[in-house]
Amino acid sequence: MGISMNLVTYLVGELHISSAKSATIVTNFMGTLNLLGLLGGFLADAKLGRYLAVAIFASITALGLSLLTMATTIPTMRPPQCDDYRKQHYQCIEASGNQLALLYAALYTTALGGGGIKSNVSGFGSDQFDQTDPKEEKAMHFFFNRFYFCISIGSLFAVIVLVYIQDNVGRGWGYGISAGTMVIAVAVLLCGTPWYRFKKPRGSPLTTIWRVSLLAWKKRRHPYPSHPSLLNDYDSATVPHTEKFKYLDKAAIMDPTSSAQKNDPWIVSTVTEVEEVKMVLKLIPIWSTCILFWTVYSQMTTFTIEQATFMNRKVGSLVIPSGSYSTFLFITILLFTSLNERLFIPLARKLTHNAQGLTSLQRIGIGLFLSILAMVAAAIIEKERRETVIQQNTMISAFWLVPQYFLVGAGEAFVYVGQLEFFIREAPERMKSMSTGLFLSSISMGFFVSSLLVSLVDKATKKIWLRSNLNKGRLNNFYWMLAVLGLLNLFIFLVFAREHQYKVQQYIKPKNSEEKELKTANDLTVLEMVKEEEMI
Repeated sequence: MGISMNLVTYLVGELHISSAKSATIVTNFMGTLNLLGLLGGFLADAKLGRYLAVAIFASITALGLSLLTMATTIPTMRPPQCDDYRKQHYQCIEASGNQLALLYAALYTTALGGGGIKSNVSGFGSDQFDQTDPKEEKAMHFFFNRFYFCISIGSLFAVIVLVYIQDNVGRGWGYGISAGTMVIAVAVLLCGTPWYRFKKPRGSPLTTIWRVSLLAWKKRRHPYPSHPSLLNDYDSATVPHTEKFKYLDKAAIMDPTSSAQKNDPWIVSTVTEVEEVKMVLKLIPIWSTCILFWTVYSQMTTFTIEQATFMNRKVGSLVIPSGSYSTFLFITILLFTSLNERLFIPLARKLTHNAQGLTSLQRIGIGLFLSILAMVAAAIIEKERRETVIQQNTMISAFWLVPQYFLVGAGEAFVYVGQLEFFIREAPERMKSMSTGLFLSSISMGFFVSSLLVSLVDKATKKIWLRSNLNKGRLNNFYWMLAVLGLLNLFIFLVFAREHQYKVQQYIKPKNSEEKELKTANDLTVLEMVKEEEMI
């Protein structure tokens, strides 16, 4: 956050890059960072394990931040300074490709490291809870909330302290502090090693997905068996057979002429493998409808900060940096994260008699609705800001940006925690890191969609809507467009959410114990589930 929340002002002010291009650079950086979460998740699940993955990618992040410190400190990495006259007449010399090379290398090294951390650290945290223990299962509900609360504390420090240092002391100092704290973070992680619970990687989940898909295609002309129990390894499956995506069942059809084939995964899949792939496919509709929320969120790191530069940022004799207004975003996230745990969830438990209170999909739906309201507020405020400057030659207070920050922050408190919990809990156990990467890829796609929309709008409106000088543009129309797209997206989400079936969870009684344990359907064989149903 110490990079993304104030990078656009550096690109525009110091490197003399246009607002639209600068916004694209920032959103591409954030998009790549989250997209690389898929790579980090794949490597953790396939080979490294989550602990080692976090340690390695955190070290890479520290390297990237060190390079960024150098890129913003070395004078030859910036074009000549530009006076106010040249700025007004768009005569500033833009940074050359050679000057941007080190900056890009730093940003994308940081993106590689950050993506690897984000896809594994939450999964590694959830590994510390035994989901077969009801008490630890309940505690894990609060873990995701508190996990994000801590992230928001770090983000708040970034936009208050680091942004101020970047603008008033120097970019090198601001990014240098980020590099130093990353080194400390790695040391803290390593110090906790003796107390962690570790789960061994179980092989590449992508291989399983590819293999099941390939076998289902190869056997597409095979008739379905008369009963699912005739599928390979049905009786010892750890995931109950379902009828959804039935065409994938053909991957588990055995050839009656060969008895040795059942042990060769490239000839026939097991029911468990097929059902795990089905579980991943069930995540895709929800994944697709979460993308637009992060497109809205990306505006808080780009155009909203640019708005602040065209507004009155004075409080007495103090001029607040444009990026520091993001403080209200993170204060709102902290507020609603706390309210979720202390007020909303307990209240929802009483009303719904559900241990979770609000389900993960309900949280996401609330967040999507709030993002629509945020864009409506942003459009109205931007129209008022522009008209006041043109008609009265007066800048309105930058504190008018608080409503859109508040609504997006409240929405993020619901969406981030809801998505994180949804993708981790609904995915197969051995694909936990990859499913977190899938969640992060929705954030990534949100930033990339923002870049795409900016480019398309720029071309379609012939650079009328989005200009470096916002007073001559029509940014409010861009916000209205996002509000309409958000409304359509919400309706589609509600349809998908209504159709989604959560993973089955049951309490089973362990041997020689009267205490019940909570297990997901993934942890039970079909025979155990049948026996449990008979007991009930």
